[in-house]
Amino acid sequence: MEYDKRHGGAFDRGSADSYYSRPRRPHLYLGATGSSPEVSADIMSDEDIEAYHAGYDHNEQYGDKKSWD
Repeated sequence: MEYDKRHGGAFDRGSADSYYSRPRRPHLYLGATGSSPEVSADIMSDEDIEAYHAGYDHNEQYGDKKSWD
């Protein structure tokens, strides 16, 4: 499946949470991350929640992790 990978979108937020070793917390932003309203899982569509988890899983499998050193 092809996901929308825009900055602030569900796939992007999932991959970012994985990168920073944050727990899963499905969310997205209506526009740019941090400068637009955040949408929480309770009002996200099923497709957006799926995209969030796909982004998280993708980074867990193929991505890297933030080095805090």
